[in-house]
Order: sequence, then C-alpha cells, then structure tokens
Amino acid sequence: MSISHFSFPTSIRFGAGARKLVAAQLLEAGCRRPLIVTDRALAALPVLAEFRTHLAGLEVAVFPDVFGNPTCSQVMAGSAAYKAHQADCVIGFGGGAALDVAKVVGLAATHEGDILEYVWDHPQLRPINGELPYFIALPTTSGTGSEVGRSSVVSENDTHLKRVVFSPKLLAKMVFADPELTLGLPPHITAATGMDALTHNIESYLSTAYHPLCDGIALEGTRIAAHALLTAVREPGNLQARSDMMMASMMGAIAFQKDLGAVHSCAHALGAVCDLHHGLANALMIDTVLAWNYPAAPAKFDELAHVCGVTGGGEALVPWLIALKTCIGISGSLSAHGVTAGHLPRLVEIATADICHQTNPRACSAADFQKLFEAAL
Repeated sequence: MSISHFSFPTSIRFGAGARKLVAAQLLEAGCRRPLIVTDRALAALPVLAEFRTHLAGLEVAVFPDVFGNPTCSQVMAGSAAYKAHQADCVIGFGGGAALDVAKVVGLAATHEGDILEYVWDHPQLRPINGELPYFIALPTTSGTGSEVGRSSVVSENDTHLKRVVFSPKLLAKMVFADPELTLGLPPHITAATGMDALTHNIESYLSTAYHPLCDGIALEGTRIAAHALLTAVREPGNLQARSDMMMASMMGAIAFQKDLGAVHSCAHALGAVCDLHHGLANALMIDTVLAWNYPAAPAKFDELAHVCGVTGGGEALVPWLIALKTCIGISGSLSAHGVTAGHLPRLVEIATADICHQTNPRACSAADFQKLFEAAL
C-alpha cells in the first residue's frame, strides 16, 4: 500500500508503514527530544516497543499514564514529564484519550496556570499567546479522529465533566495515520471505536449548521464506515478494512467542524456520570436518538440510507443500525451496561447543558432528554 500525502486540514501521511517516517520528519523539523504521550494499556504492548525501533537518532521519553476518560491532572502530570525530559516536541500515540492529552501537554508545559484555565468557556480564559511545541499524532484506534482535531477534551478531576480546550494552534503539525497500528485491536474495541466514527459522520451530516464541504465528507465517511466496520470486527487482520476505518474516523472528525447532535450530548453525559467508553455510549444511544430525529430530516435520512446501502429509504436506517450493532457485538440497553434510573436526573442535567445538541435536527429540552434516556434504559 502506498503512502498518500494530502492536507485537510492537517498534513497527513496515510498508509501502512507511515509510522516509519516519523523520525525523519522530527529530525527535519529540528526536534531531537520527543516525549511520547500514550496510555497505560498501550505502553505495555509490543506495538509501542516496535514503534520506538523506528525512532533512531532521537532521545525518547515516554509518558504512559493516560487512562480512562482523560483528566486535567493527567495533562499536568504529562507537562511535568515534558519539562523533566527537557523535551522539544510531543508525539501523541494512542486512541482519542491519549491524543487529547498529548495535544495540550505542550500547552501546559509552556504556558502558566492549570489546563482548566484554557477551556473555551472559562470565565477568566487564558490566551494561548506563545508558540506550542512541535506536535505529531499517530492514532492507534479508528474512532475519535482526534488526530486531525483542533480541540482537546479532558475531564475535570472531581466532577468528570468534559471540558474543551479549542484552538487551531492545537492541530498536529503532521499526522501519521498507519492502519497497521490498529491490527492488534480486539473486536470489542474495534466495534466501539468504529461506532464512534460512524456516529461522527452521521451526526455531522444531520447537523443543522450550513457547511456543504463537511456534508460531502460526512456522507463519504459514512459510506466507508458502513461498508468496512463489520469486516474490521470479524477479520481483525484485514488491512483494507482497517485502512477504511482509519480514513472514516479522520473524515468524521473533519466533518464535525460542522458540529454534532443529541447523540453526543447523551454520550458526554454517560461518560461523566457512568464512565462509559465514549464510542460505546454513542452506540447505545444512536438508534434511540435517530429514531426521534427522523421526522425532522427525512430527506437526509434517505441520503444516509443510500450511502449505507440500505434498502427501504430513510425509515430503514435505524433498523439497519440496530442490526449492525448486533453483528459487531454491541447489544443491550443502557441498564445492561450499568446505567440505572437513579442516574437519570444527573444524565439529563449534563446532556441539556452540553453544546452538541444545539445543532440537532430537533430542538432538545430537558424533558426530551429525559424521554430519550428512559427509552434507551
């Protein structure tokens, strides 16, 4: 498979073996002392050790302490590791959590204050007025598309509320999207992250914001994911399916510059209150929310059904999604995954306050979220 080079919006090296180009790129940029930011699980696996064999000529340190839904304290610990190593660049290596932390480790290491003071809605928002360290990203899952995003989502340490640091300065200088890095993912992670990518594409297309460029990307991303996800789960060594899902993941994250919808507001609440994996939370809510959204955007549902290869028009999209989830091993209601009726008041509160549903095809009140969570429970 050849390596393709294109930019939208980030410079990307895409293809099997792209990870082998990292050292040359960093050396060309004048970087010698990278800090690899990754998560605890990956740090213990051969995939990271193998990647490090391609970093000859560099003085490498590793910050391996990202875990769960990443918190602000993890960012600050990473910034301390950056300073201790006297690093001059950051390599984000991992899934969405590791990449979100990696994006802002350099910010926290070179700017004053706590990372929370840089979230977009902080009452005394600190400006990012200095240069940030050179940052590159290597995704090892195909879900969030965080590698091409200009925001970092981290949770408050105590409340677990997701907070967003947003700036074009956070964009990676280059992304090395190597599908070989995803070949070892177990089926349940492939399924959950794949549903995240599919949700991003579908929700951004349904978003009421005007952005035809993103609409085109979202539709094609939906088509690619819809045709590749089942194969990626059932045939974990299928490099073409892995490549397709990595591309669909990036396309979803590019498309949601247009914004998202109520599925994500629900998923953010489930992550904060019940610590559910973000992709799984999206998967558990998508059919309930989309069924509710259908009357507001039937023509768009028709188009989504068409690109997914679903016969029967837009009304058949949700039944197809339910069947797909079953085929890839995602089953059960919210209650089967530990969510109880006692969680509902807090879930509704957080979902209602979340900004994603502001561009949902149907306006969402607290009463609407109550009904959606109850239906999914």
